[in-house]
Amino acid sequence: MPSINYQGTKLTKEQKQELIKRFTEVASEITKTPEQFFSIVIQEFDEDSLGSGGKTVSQIKAEMMNK
Repeated sequence: MPSINYQGTKLTKEQKQELIKRFTEVASEITKTPEQFFSIVIQEFDEDSLGSGGKTVSQIKAEMMNK
């Protein structure tokens, strides 16, 4: 059973539904595997618990808003 894992910041219920739907559709199309075989896992983190380039996501977003 193929598994797709998404790790990122908090999402709305609607965003999660759309990710699951589209991940499944695209992966099924590319691999020629029936959609019902796919398992999708969404793991959410607070923006202060994720970082890149030595900064938290919160810091990066704040800097982008000030530009």
